[in-house]
Amino acid sequence: MTDTTPQRKDFRFFHRLRVRWAEVDMQKIVFNAHYLMYFDTAISDYWRAMALPYEEAMQSLDGDLYVRKATIDFRGSARMDDVIDVGMRCARIGNSSMTFEGGLFRQDRFLVGCELVYVFADPATQTSKPVPAALRDALTGFEAGEPMRTVETGGWDALGEGASALRRAVFIEEQNIPKELEWDEHDAVVLHAVARNRLGQVIATGRLLPAEDGVSHIGRMAVHRNLRSGGHGAAVMKVLEDAARARGDREVALNAQRSAERFYARLGYLPHGDGFDEAGIPHIEMRRTLR
Repeated sequence: MTDTTPQRKDFRFFHRLRVRWAEVDMQKIVFNAHYLMYFDTAISDYWRAMALPYEEAMQSLDGDLYVRKATIDFRGSARMDDVIDVGMRCARIGNSSMTFEGGLFRQDRFLVGCELVYVFADPATQTSKPVPAALRDALTGFEAGEPMRTVETGGWDALGEGASALRRAVFIEEQNIPKELEWDEHDAVVLHAVARNRLGQVIATGRLLPAEDGVSHIGRMAVHRNLRSGGHGAAVMKVLEDAARARGDREVALNAQRSAERFYARLGYLPHGDGFDEAGIPHIEMRRTLR
């Protein structure tokens, strides 16, 4: 008889979590209702792995996803403080519905399975609509291991609309930087980079200023707040560094917000000089030698 128990190799996406005290019942195992929450949490992370900020993505697709059916298959129990991996995959896309399958593992042991059926529908009437081709392509592409973003460089005329919208959201709306400090004369003449997801939405941006004495400067680095730690900022940095290297610059500098210092350190940047405040936010200059 063929063993149909899901295996870790059946999934390319996993969300890791640790079982908390509040999720355990009097039997000292995870209370059954929490497993559905685990899978729903994994679904949210699945969208992030696809570089899709869920709410904005659905608005651009003129619809939303509604749960039609959710089933749980219990094979084993997780206990307090267990580290578990929740695998998730899109198993089927129909005309207006899609089916996700989940598997919860403790190391290699399969504990709990899940099937979630969603219907793509009009948010106003909640009547079903065909799954948009762009969403269908993104889902099938992700499951096939295709890249979920592209990064392009160019001038403000070509990239300014998308770059400025993201910078406004991050710097002006999120960080409360005065708008008169955000926009300057450099935008019209420097090299810009934007990362886009499979729907064409701008999810990260930055710019490269001209070099002075062989030292170029990267600035206005911004990543969509829902998609940070997804490698999108690093991808923009690499493209800008490659452009600096190609024109013969020997070093790249940037003014890093202190909250992002570790991010830039992981990319090989080192502090240079003393810290300072800019627009009321603590910064430190960091530099990296180009090879």
